[in-house]
Amino acid sequence: MAKGVKPRIKVPKQASAGEAITIKTLISHKMETGLRKDADGNKIPQSIINRFTCDFNGSNVVDFDMKAGISVNPYFQFEAVVPESGEFKFTWYDDDGSVYEKTKKITVS
Repeated sequence: MAKGVKPRIKVPKQASAGEAITIKTLISHKMETGLRKDADGNKIPQSIINRFTCDFNGSNVVDFDMKAGISVNPYFQFEAVVPESGEFKFTWYDDDGSVYEKTKKITVS
């Protein structure tokens, strides 16, 4: 598991039914390519975020596949239409097998 990984999410707390909201996500992650060496000359194992998903009440909203060229601390901004109150679940998948999850609730009036 990569050290110091911290997901950050911005989702409005409230919205109107059928409103398109803007969601912003950022995950602090060093994104090791597997090509660098440590001070002792040993290769640092590859550890990159290779997939990001967002689900709302169990239904998929976005699903991004990423490759080795993705930047450090990947940031995504996208819109989603919210038909009802519920919960967004954000998941980041790391090459090293680690999975990072965070949830955010939204109230629809």
